[in-house]
Amino acid sequence: MDTKQAEDQEDRKHRLMLTIRKLNLKEVFTWQLARTLSMGQGLAVLICGTAISSQYLATSFHVNTPMLQSFLNYALLCVTYTSMLLCRTGDGHMFQILKRRWWRYLLLGLVDVEANYTVVKAYQYTTLTSIQLLDCFIIPVLMILSWWALKTRYRPVHYIAVCICLLGVGAMVGADLLAERDQGSTSHILLGDFLVLISATLYAVSNVCQEYTVKNLSRVEFLGMVGLFGLIISTIQMVILERHAIASIQWRWEVGLLLFAYAFCMYALYSCMPIVMRRSSATATNLSLLTADLFSLFSGIFIFSYNFSSLYLVSLVVILIGFITFNAVPTPTSPADPAPSSSSSTWEEGCDDDDPVATQNDITSHEVITTINIEEERRKVASQSLRQGNEDDDDGGGRSTKL
Repeated sequence: MDTKQAEDQEDRKHRLMLTIRKLNLKEVFTWQLARTLSMGQGLAVLICGTAISSQYLATSFHVNTPMLQSFLNYALLCVTYTSMLLCRTGDGHMFQILKRRWWRYLLLGLVDVEANYTVVKAYQYTTLTSIQLLDCFIIPVLMILSWWALKTRYRPVHYIAVCICLLGVGAMVGADLLAERDQGSTSHILLGDFLVLISATLYAVSNVCQEYTVKNLSRVEFLGMVGLFGLIISTIQMVILERHAIASIQWRWEVGLLLFAYAFCMYALYSCMPIVMRRSSATATNLSLLTADLFSLFSGIFIFSYNFSSLYLVSLVVILIGFITFNAVPTPTSPADPAPSSSSSTWEEGCDDDDPVATQNDITSHEVITTINIEEERRKVASQSLRQGNEDDDDGGGRSTKL
């Protein structure tokens, strides 16, 4: 019995060594992975910009107006992308989209606005450590929603990669505690934790809807509709909740500059995130965004005099390793009914034209057509050769008879 177990262990080791030897790093570390990684970290830097500008507004100028800041972002989206929808013709026009799917985008706009609002409100009630930990709740919710709505099927390596990223977040929280960083308010911790969980769930719903829209319809349609309904909802909520806070703002050029910086970073984040999701997935994009808190901490070391801890660097490396592991293996999807086609999908931007799935389909179609043409040419050549051979046989037979 012991001999059989030893043989099984040796066989497993042998298989593992064969798998490692067959592993080609060039197939794992591709330019596609490098571009996805760099674009994801670019999004994390934009989130870092929003965090720094918001903290400056709150600490230096006592401006706590999250709905005003969201209003500026949605206004930029509306001016840019909703105007592009108005310039379209046919089914891609804004009124045609509203006629077919207005209530869906209304709910999506409401989810997106409240996700941004609840996470900002959570900072007033709970600690920074709780927010950093509970905000990771978005990852399992995203995986469940992607499995259910997008038919994404994850492999064991993807779950391992997510666990690696969460270990990196744990190292970051431990670094905060060792550095004795200010944890913020602790007035209503349970309420604040509950708001973080709600925000993470709403963000997950918004991101799954975003991934479906940009992969099946249009990036411009998503941003234009979210900008339109987000502007309407944030305006109503801002008038109801923040009219007194806005009236009490002491307007200076520094305040205007910080508000513009926040709005610009959020506008760039919303504009670029669909591109990253189109290349990868909503889950992979949010894994790359886990480093945003680290970038904010690195900036705070120089701007707000935070204490440095080597665990920050360890956390950054661990999160990046988990992200690379997750993207190294593709996530297959189960067969499902194709999404209804819309002419709005033909209005995709140039940056979306390099969709790897669409490109692969085009290449396959060209290969099939080329193969058919080659076969037809071969048949023609063979037929002509056969006819020529028959004519030669006839001529040869006639000459031998005459001789």
